[in-house]
Amino acid sequence: MVSALFLDRKHAAQELVKKLNDVIININSDELVVLAIPRGGVIIGDVVASHFHCDLDIVVSRKLGAEFNPELAIGAIMPDDSYFINERITNIVPVSKSYVDNQIKQEKREIERRLIEFRGSKIYGNKLHDKVIILVDDGIATGATIIAASQWIKKKHLCKKLYIAVPVAPARDDTIEKLKEMADKVIIPHILDNFSAVGQFYDNFSQVSDQDVKSIMKRYGYNAL
Repeated sequence: MVSALFLDRKHAAQELVKKLNDVIININSDELVVLAIPRGGVIIGDVVASHFHCDLDIVVSRKLGAEFNPELAIGAIMPDDSYFINERITNIVPVSKSYVDNQIKQEKREIERRLIEFRGSKIYGNKLHDKVIILVDDGIATGATIIAASQWIKKKHLCKKLYIAVPVAPARDDTIEKLKEMADKVIIPHILDNFSAVGQFYDNFSQVSDQDVKSIMKRYGYNAL
Protein backbone atom coordinates (compact mmCIF):
# COMPACT_ATOMS: atom_id res chain seq x y z
CA MET A 1 0.00 0.00 0.00
CA VAL A 2 1.49 3.31 -1.14
CA SER A 3 0.73 6.29 1.10
CA ALA A 4 -0.78 9.40 -0.49
CA LEU A 5 1.63 11.99 -1.83
CA PHE A 6 -0.84 14.88 -1.99
CA LEU A 7 -3.67 16.20 0.14
CA ASP A 8 -5.63 17.15 -2.98
CA ARG A 9 -5.15 18.49 -6.49
CA LYS A 10 -4.30 22.01 -5.29
CA HIS A 11 -1.55 20.60 -3.09
CA ALA A 12 -0.19 18.59 -6.04
CA ALA A 13 -0.26 21.70 -8.23
CA GLN A 14 1.68 23.70 -5.65
CA GLU A 15 4.42 21.08 -5.69
CA LEU A 16 4.38 21.14 -9.49
CA VAL A 17 4.77 24.93 -9.50
CA LYS A 18 7.99 24.63 -7.49
CA LYS A 19 9.45 22.41 -10.22
CA LEU A 20 8.17 24.66 -13.00
CA ASN A 21 9.86 27.69 -11.45
CA ASP A 22 13.17 26.19 -12.55
CA VAL A 23 11.93 25.88 -16.13
CA ILE A 24 9.79 28.98 -16.73
CA ILE A 25 12.60 31.53 -16.64
CA ASN A 26 12.64 34.88 -18.47
CA ILE A 27 9.29 34.15 -20.11
CA ASN A 28 6.69 36.94 -20.06
CA SER A 29 3.22 36.01 -18.88
CA ASP A 30 1.68 37.02 -22.23
CA GLU A 31 3.91 34.44 -23.97
CA LEU A 32 2.67 31.65 -21.72
CA VAL A 33 -0.51 29.54 -21.91
CA VAL A 34 -1.46 26.74 -19.55
CA LEU A 35 -3.50 24.02 -21.29
CA ALA A 36 -5.38 21.73 -18.91
CA ILE A 37 -7.08 18.40 -19.57
CA PRO A 38 -10.56 18.42 -17.96
CA ARG A 39 -11.78 17.83 -15.51
CA GLY A 40 -9.15 17.20 -12.83
CA GLY A 41 -6.39 18.87 -14.79
CA VAL A 42 -8.25 22.18 -14.69
CA ILE A 43 -7.73 22.39 -10.92
CA ILE A 44 -4.00 21.87 -11.51
CA GLY A 45 -4.02 24.35 -14.39
CA ASP A 46 -5.73 27.05 -12.36
CA VAL A 47 -3.02 26.97 -9.69
CA VAL A 48 -0.23 26.98 -12.30
CA ALA A 49 -1.77 29.78 -14.40
CA SER A 50 -2.47 31.89 -11.31
CA HIS A 51 1.14 31.50 -10.18
CA PHE A 52 2.57 32.59 -13.54
CA HIS A 53 -0.15 35.23 -14.14
CA CYS A 54 -0.94 33.77 -17.56
CA ASP A 55 -3.91 32.50 -19.55
CA LEU A 56 -5.55 29.15 -18.85
CA ASP A 57 -7.28 27.15 -21.57
CA ILE A 58 -8.42 23.57 -21.92
CA VAL A 59 -7.63 20.80 -24.36
CA VAL A 60 -10.22 18.03 -24.49
CA SER A 61 -8.75 14.62 -25.17
CA ARG A 62 -11.18 11.74 -24.67
CA LYS A 63 -10.22 8.20 -23.79
CA LEU A 64 -11.17 5.35 -26.12
CA GLY A 65 -12.13 2.46 -23.85
CA ALA A 66 -11.65 -1.22 -24.66
CA GLU A 67 -14.73 -3.07 -25.96
CA PHE A 68 -15.24 -5.29 -22.90
CA ASN A 69 -13.49 -3.06 -20.38
CA PRO A 70 -14.42 0.60 -20.95
CA GLU A 71 -12.10 1.76 -18.15
CA LEU A 72 -9.07 0.38 -20.01
CA ALA A 73 -7.81 3.06 -22.41
CA ILE A 74 -6.80 1.68 -25.77
CA GLY A 75 -6.21 5.20 -27.08
CA ALA A 76 -7.63 8.71 -27.16
CA ILE A 77 -9.20 11.15 -29.64
CA MET A 78 -8.80 14.90 -30.18
CA PRO A 79 -11.24 17.58 -31.44
CA ASP A 80 -9.93 17.40 -35.01
CA ASP A 81 -10.62 13.61 -35.22
CA SER A 82 -6.93 12.78 -34.86
CA TYR A 83 -6.36 9.95 -32.43
CA PHE A 84 -3.72 7.89 -30.69
CA ILE A 85 -3.94 4.10 -30.37
CA ASN A 86 -1.84 2.37 -27.71
CA GLU A 87 -0.48 -0.60 -29.64
CA ARG A 88 1.00 -2.13 -26.49
CA ILE A 89 -2.53 -2.53 -25.15
CA THR A 90 -4.29 -3.42 -28.41
CA ASN A 91 -1.77 -6.22 -28.97
CA ILE A 92 -3.07 -7.73 -25.73
CA VAL A 93 -6.71 -6.66 -26.07
CA PRO A 94 -7.49 -6.67 -29.82
CA VAL A 95 -10.26 -4.36 -31.07
CA SER A 96 -12.02 -4.16 -34.41
CA LYS A 97 -11.86 -1.12 -36.69
CA SER A 98 -15.66 -0.82 -36.59
CA TYR A 99 -15.60 -0.64 -32.79
CA VAL A 100 -12.88 2.05 -32.82
CA ASP A 101 -14.79 4.06 -35.46
CA ASN A 102 -17.98 3.91 -33.36
CA GLN A 103 -16.12 4.98 -30.22
CA ILE A 104 -14.57 7.91 -32.07
CA LYS A 105 -18.02 9.14 -33.14
CA GLN A 106 -19.34 8.94 -29.59
CA GLU A 107 -16.36 10.63 -27.98
CA LYS A 108 -16.23 13.37 -30.62
CA ARG A 109 -19.74 14.44 -29.56
CA GLU A 110 -18.59 14.61 -25.93
CA ILE A 111 -15.49 16.60 -26.91
CA GLU A 112 -17.63 19.16 -28.75
CA ARG A 113 -20.03 19.39 -25.79
CA ARG A 114 -17.23 20.04 -23.34
CA LEU A 115 -15.50 22.63 -25.53
CA ILE A 116 -18.72 24.62 -25.93
CA GLU A 117 -19.78 24.24 -22.29
CA PHE A 118 -16.36 24.94 -20.75
CA ARG A 119 -14.93 27.61 -23.07
CA GLY A 120 -17.84 28.75 -25.23
CA SER A 121 -16.20 27.82 -28.53
CA LYS A 122 -14.56 24.97 -30.42
CA ILE A 123 -12.24 27.43 -32.16
CA TYR A 124 -8.71 28.12 -30.95
CA GLY A 125 -7.57 30.24 -33.88
CA ASN A 126 -3.96 31.38 -33.48
CA LYS A 127 -4.02 31.79 -29.70
CA LEU A 128 -1.45 29.00 -29.22
CA HIS A 129 0.75 30.13 -32.10
CA ASP A 130 4.28 31.05 -31.02
CA LYS A 131 3.38 30.56 -27.33
CA VAL A 132 5.10 28.57 -24.62
CA ILE A 133 2.54 25.91 -23.69
CA ILE A 134 2.39 24.13 -20.33
CA LEU A 135 0.20 21.04 -20.75
CA VAL A 136 -1.09 19.79 -17.38
CA ASP A 137 -3.21 17.03 -15.87
CA ASP A 138 -3.63 15.61 -12.37
CA GLY A 139 -1.64 12.47 -13.23
CA ILE A 140 -0.91 9.90 -15.91
CA ALA A 141 -2.45 6.42 -15.92
CA THR A 142 -2.18 4.81 -19.37
CA GLY A 143 -0.99 8.08 -20.91
CA ALA A 144 -3.41 7.89 -23.84
CA THR A 145 -5.12 11.24 -23.33
CA ILE A 146 -1.98 13.28 -22.67
CA ILE A 147 -0.11 11.68 -25.60
CA ALA A 148 -3.03 12.48 -27.93
CA ALA A 149 -3.17 16.04 -26.59
CA SER A 150 0.59 16.47 -27.09
CA GLN A 151 0.39 15.21 -30.67
CA TRP A 152 -2.50 17.59 -31.38
CA ILE A 153 -0.59 20.57 -29.98
CA LYS A 154 2.57 19.79 -31.94
CA LYS A 155 0.83 19.01 -35.24
CA LYS A 156 -1.96 21.60 -35.28
CA HIS A 157 -0.54 24.57 -33.36
CA LEU A 158 2.82 26.20 -34.01
CA CYS A 159 3.78 26.73 -30.39
CA LYS A 160 7.21 28.03 -29.47
CA LYS A 161 7.78 25.39 -26.80
CA LEU A 162 5.79 22.60 -25.19
CA TYR A 163 6.25 21.70 -21.54
CA ILE A 164 4.33 18.78 -20.05
CA ALA A 165 3.78 18.89 -16.30
CA VAL A 166 1.94 16.33 -14.17
CA PRO A 167 2.36 15.47 -10.47
CA VAL A 168 2.65 11.69 -10.77
CA ALA A 169 3.07 8.97 -13.38
CA PRO A 170 3.92 5.25 -13.62
CA ALA A 171 7.44 4.10 -14.44
CA ARG A 172 6.33 0.82 -15.93
CA ASP A 173 5.88 1.61 -19.62
CA ASP A 174 7.21 3.86 -22.37
CA THR A 175 4.69 6.68 -21.95
CA ILE A 176 7.19 9.12 -20.47
CA GLU A 177 9.70 8.41 -23.25
CA LYS A 178 7.00 9.14 -25.85
CA LEU A 179 6.18 12.42 -24.12
CA LYS A 180 9.86 13.38 -24.02
CA GLU A 181 10.03 12.88 -27.80
CA MET A 182 7.24 15.43 -28.31
CA ALA A 183 7.91 17.97 -25.56
CA ASP A 184 10.78 20.35 -24.90
CA LYS A 185 10.60 19.38 -21.23
CA VAL A 186 8.63 16.85 -19.18
CA ILE A 187 8.18 17.70 -15.50
CA ILE A 188 6.93 14.85 -13.30
CA PRO A 189 7.97 15.08 -9.62
CA HIS A 190 6.94 11.49 -8.82
CA ILE A 191 7.58 8.59 -11.22
CA LEU A 192 6.66 5.39 -9.41
CA ASP A 193 6.72 1.63 -9.96
CA ASN A 194 3.96 0.72 -7.51
CA PHE A 195 1.17 2.34 -9.53
CA SER A 196 -2.40 1.18 -10.05
CA ALA A 197 -4.39 4.43 -10.38
CA VAL A 198 -3.77 8.17 -10.13
CA GLY A 199 -6.23 8.52 -7.25
CA GLN A 200 -4.18 6.29 -4.94
CA PHE A 201 -1.69 9.14 -4.48
CA TYR A 202 -4.30 11.67 -3.28
CA ASP A 203 -5.98 11.86 0.13
CA ASN A 204 -8.84 13.70 -1.60
CA PHE A 205 -9.41 12.73 -5.24
CA SER A 206 -13.08 13.64 -5.38
CA GLN A 207 -14.68 14.07 -8.78
CA VAL A 208 -14.45 17.52 -10.34
CA SER A 209 -17.83 18.62 -11.68
CA ASP A 210 -18.66 20.44 -14.89
CA GLN A 211 -19.71 23.40 -12.75
CA ASP A 212 -16.32 23.44 -11.03
CA VAL A 213 -14.61 23.66 -14.42
CA LYS A 214 -16.99 26.34 -15.71
CA SER A 215 -16.48 28.50 -12.63
CA ILE A 216 -12.71 28.43 -13.16
CA MET A 217 -12.93 29.11 -16.89
CA LYS A 218 -15.23 32.09 -16.36
CA ARG A 219 -12.55 33.69 -14.17
CA TYR A 220 -10.23 33.56 -17.18
CA GLY A 221 -12.73 35.31 -19.41
CA TYR A 222 -14.29 32.34 -21.23
CA ASN A 223 -17.97 32.25 -22.10
CA ALA A 224 -18.64 29.00 -20.28
CA LEU A 225 -22.32 28.07 -20.43
